[in-house]
Amino acid sequence: MSENARVLYEAAIKLPEKERLLLVSRIMETLPATVQISSVDDEDLLAELDRRFSDSETTIAWSELEAEN
Repeated sequence: MSENARVLYEAAIKLPEKERLLLVSRIMETLPATVQISSVDDEDLLAELDRRFSDSETTIAWSELEAEN
């Protein structure tokens, strides 16, 4: 991350939540249409996350996955 981006990030995370959301939305609008970004309000994404979090039998800890590499 460049110094300019780091300074901007540090300032942005100090904003109130609503202003951070507005800032993120506006930045995302500048990205090319070909960039596929899932939103946290995407119903299919939320359903898949719920399914994965509820499936504790097949859950693998990040530390285990990291140790494999």
